[in-house]
Amino acid sequence: MNRARTRQSEVLAAEVVTALTEAMETLREIWEEIGIPEEQRLERTRTAKNHIKELLDEMVAEEKDLKERLLKSIELCQEKLRSLCEDLQLEPFSTEEEGTILEREKSLRTRMEVLLKQRWDRKQELKNLQEQEQDLCDILCTTPFSIDAKAVPSLEELDRYRRHLASLAAEKEQRQEEFVRSRRQITLLMEELEHIPDTSFERDVVDEDVEAFCLSTDNLAALQELLRQLEARRAQNEAACTELRSRITQLWERLQVPVEERETSAVHVPGCRARTRNALQLEVEHLEELKVQNMKAVIEATRAELADYWERCFYSQEQKEAFSPYCEESYTETLLELHDAEVVKMKHYYESHKDLFEAVQKWEQNWKLFLELERKATDPSRFTNRGGNLLKEEKQRAKLQKVLSKLQEELEVKTQAWQQEHQAVFLVKGQQFMEHVKEQWQLYHLEKEKEKQERQLKRIRETEMQMLDGISSLMPSKRQMLGPHVPGKARKLRPARTPGPVTPKTPRAGYREQNKENVAQQHGTTLSSGCTPGAPAQQNLGVNSVPSTYSVFARDLSKASRSDTILNSTATTASCRGAAAAASNCL
Repeated sequence: MNRARTRQSEVLAAEVVTALTEAMETLREIWEEIGIPEEQRLERTRTAKNHIKELLDEMVAEEKDLKERLLKSIELCQEKLRSLCEDLQLEPFSTEEEGTILEREKSLRTRMEVLLKQRWDRKQELKNLQEQEQDLCDILCTTPFSIDAKAVPSLEELDRYRRHLASLAAEKEQRQEEFVRSRRQITLLMEELEHIPDTSFERDVVDEDVEAFCLSTDNLAALQELLRQLEARRAQNEAACTELRSRITQLWERLQVPVEERETSAVHVPGCRARTRNALQLEVEHLEELKVQNMKAVIEATRAELADYWERCFYSQEQKEAFSPYCEESYTETLLELHDAEVVKMKHYYESHKDLFEAVQKWEQNWKLFLELERKATDPSRFTNRGGNLLKEEKQRAKLQKVLSKLQEELEVKTQAWQQEHQAVFLVKGQQFMEHVKEQWQLYHLEKEKEKQERQLKRIRETEMQMLDGISSLMPSKRQMLGPHVPGKARKLRPARTPGPVTPKTPRAGYREQNKENVAQQHGTTLSSGCTPGAPAQQNLGVNSVPSTYSVFARDLSKASRSDTILNSTATTASCRGAAAAASNCL
């Protein structure tokens, strides 16, 4: 490329020389034709040469000046680029020596313009960011970001600044949401409490625009404190109104206030405003006056409430009798206060251990249902039932056994934890709960044993009656022994036989399964010569005579067993001997 340009320059220079030579030759010919003397032709040639030389010198001078200006521009650009690189915190700019002066100057100038624009952009962005920060700092009351406003910020500094402003904006939004939410709650509470703002801060909170309110940490803390105070006042009012409503309801029950009068009471007014609280207080005072006038009825209603809590807490008779004022009949204000204090104590005791009492109640309910199913299982009439109820009862009874076992394990863990926590014994009807459960199971098994022995005694008596009926049918009647013999109508006498054991009917499969122990006892009994062997010791206890404790039950069972054994064995032996004698006389 350079050689081609050089050749073109040489050609152009040769053409200039040729043109100049041709021009001078033409001028000489013209001068000759005109007849200008030689000296004048020489003078004219010198003038043309000087004119051309001055023109060329002027052109050369101009081009040299251009070259100097370009070189100076290069130098200035290089110096400016070094300064811009320092301001913009960039790597030093390396100038390339290759290329012409004009190309170098253009390249440097272009690079300088780019860096100048970058510096202007950074400073302008810094200015905008600082304006935004100032607005946020004014609202949030925070310290501005530390940065030199006169220096050109680096890209990293601008990025940190932008992230800082983003966090401030997010903080502002969060604080504004908190302010709006808290102000809404404060406004509702003030309205509910009928509170008029009496401080400048309270007025600012209620009346100030969201954008104008200073969202400083101190202001937000003061806002939360104001909200907490108002909520505390409302909680006090609610507690007071709740207590007043509860007291009114309690007095209604004690005084037996008609429903018509209750419907117009302030109790039904919702909320806990000051006027509502005053109305409730007036209602309580009115009912307290009626209570004094109807002291006996109030004390009796209080006793009914106390008895209900005793039942809920599974109090024993001894624990109930420990509260001696319960039986007093002098209906005074002091007696009522004693009952009220006892009700409060029992209510607190029940509420403190409600979960445990409810679990015990659940066990008691399942236990009663289990006993009811056991009673149905021993009822012979249930075998006439159709529709699969027997299978349902069996499944329900098996399920209840599992539920009772699980509840018993859970309650054992809960009662142990309760006793360790309170350093006291958890009582149910005056007993430790697990002892109470154990006694219930023992009473259940003793009752089952009593029923079993009663069934055995009943079968033995039925067998004796069948034997006596068989012997009586073999003995001749008085009319047959004394009446005349009628020929042809004499009965054929069947050979007499010794009565054997009476074989009971085989029960159905379901009944047999329910009375396995009875079948085993029945198979083990043999009769010979019409006599019944001595029956095992039996007891004749009523089904409804269930003792209150296990020890009483065991003592009564032991006495009944001894007396029934003696009486039954004597009666059975006498019956057998009498039956044998009658049979031998008949034969």
